[in-house]
Amino acid sequence: MKIGIIQQHNSGDVKDNRSRLAQKITRLAQQGAELVVLQELHDALYFCQTEDVNNFALAVEIPGEVTDFYANIARDNHIVLVTSLFEKRAAGLYHNTAVVFESDGSIAGRYRKMHIPDDPAYYEKFYFTPGDLGFNPIDTSVGRLGVLVCWDQWYPEAARLMALKGAQLLIYPTAIGYESTDTPQEKKRQIEAWTTVQRGHAIANGLPVITVNRCGHEPDPSQLTGGIQFWGSSFIAGQQGEILYQAPQDSEAETVFDLSLERTEIVRRWWPFLRDRRIDFYSDLNRRFIDEG
Repeated sequence: MKIGIIQQHNSGDVKDNRSRLAQKITRLAQQGAELVVLQELHDALYFCQTEDVNNFALAVEIPGEVTDFYANIARDNHIVLVTSLFEKRAAGLYHNTAVVFESDGSIAGRYRKMHIPDDPAYYEKFYFTPGDLGFNPIDTSVGRLGVLVCWDQWYPEAARLMALKGAQLLIYPTAIGYESTDTPQEKKRQIEAWTTVQRGHAIANGLPVITVNRCGHEPDPSQLTGGIQFWGSSFIAGQQGEILYQAPQDSEAETVFDLSLERTEIVRRWWPFLRDRRIDFYSDLNRRFIDEG
């Protein structure tokens, strides 16, 4: 499968962000991309740095005018397209939602972000209701896609459930970066942890991982912090966790990579982790914490 990824630095101009994405998607399709993956909340700045009710005006209905825009791009370029949108489900009810478009422009499926962070500069619980669609892969003409979103990437349970339901690859639209006061040592630890945990998902499940992050500096509207420097570094990892492609930290990037899905069968024969799981002893995973005694 030829996979296209787009790592972009966004501005506050939603129309311009969408226009640039449309141009890049077209270029990748012309280079042979069959599947194109975009970063998390790609239409706007990362608005979760502050808690501001006015930002709910950025939310869109699904289906609606914005999904029509991306559906047309997918259809015109004959690609499967993974988008990441701020969904308005009802008045006062919003989700962080990945929408996957089939190559004919139809909606193949959607995934609502399940794990919602609430950290300094990442106040997502203010905006997003946790997803209620579960961990279900989305069937497309290019394969069964295990689409998750950003904070989900730290949870092995999410990746495992997608794998157990037949996902052929794991996809993570992402928005993550450095806080302005982070030391160089802390920055190094953070990005290495971020890369390593996702490579671990690839290894543990014998599946490729596609992670697409945004890049560039975005100021804090409240001016309480120095904003976020999104660290880019979008990557594709193979079934043994090997890095097959990695974008730079500090600049935009777009590429098409030819990924072998058939390698999953070979790797899982060598490392049959699914065979050796002790499912008869995993019931405690349903507990928040196991107190002594």
